[in-house]
Amino acid sequence: MDPVKKSLWSLHITVVLLGATALFSKIIPLSATDITFGRAIVACLMLFFIVKISGGKIRLGSVKDYIVALTLGLLMAAHWVSYFAAMQYSSVSVGMIALFTFPVITVLLEPFFEGIRLVWQDLLSALVVLFGIYLIVPEVSLDNDVTLGIMIGIASALLYAFRNLIMRKYFSHYSGSLSMAYQTLIIVLCLSFFVSPAISQASQQTYIWLAVLGTFLTALPHTLIATSLKHLRAKTFSLVACMQPLYGVILAILLLDEEPTWQTLCGGLLVISAAIYETINAQKLHNKEK
Repeated sequence: MDPVKKSLWSLHITVVLLGATALFSKIIPLSATDITFGRAIVACLMLFFIVKISGGKIRLGSVKDYIVALTLGLLMAAHWVSYFAAMQYSSVSVGMIALFTFPVITVLLEPFFEGIRLVWQDLLSALVVLFGIYLIVPEVSLDNDVTLGIMIGIASALLYAFRNLIMRKYFSHYSGSLSMAYQTLIIVLCLSFFVSPAISQASQQTYIWLAVLGTFLTALPHTLIATSLKHLRAKTFSLVACMQPLYGVILAILLLDEEPTWQTLCGGLLVISAAIYETINAQKLHNKEK
């Protein structure tokens, strides 16, 4: 299987795993900062272990790479905290949809990073995703927590878009495991100043959930993401990953008793349509380049 096709398969599996992370904002009885800190500790240990047993080098190649790793880690720390906070203020559905304005942001920012032209198909896909997100977000008042959750989610989306673009341009020569290992290490170090005593007093069940979150829903999928970005444009990843809100909404319905509206269903169909288009388009472009 050629690298692009393999990356596309990995990306779709990753979307399913990441869609489940949203539930932990409600399942784990900790603040967004504490959840992120616990998640990062587990993921960091797992990722460095993966690098070590696979025979990879732990050290980076230059001082510049350490600076890039620090930048990526700080962006990821802010993204993860705001990601969980958005859903704690509002709901899993609203928080995830707000976050997924990041494909639109990515499409608009990528030409500045990659030196490519912004074509009308990119804008059309972005508009379809944006309209789908608009349909899913319920009517809200500017005076309630749902609005705040949406604003935090959009801020998280901006952070995530920048992180993906910077990683692809300046850090894609490292393995996905090593890249995320350093990012989670930076998260642990910077958030260690902000965690509350609640995390040390958490129940055994809470620690089990953090272990699941850090291992199967963080170390594994983020390794797949970092690897797939070596062969796919950040725009393609972003728009394919737009299926994540739909998976998250479905899981929230089944496990958290959230009730979707017709707008949610219609918006989800639009988001998936754009994601499928980008997947097919990426394969066609790759075949033309051969």
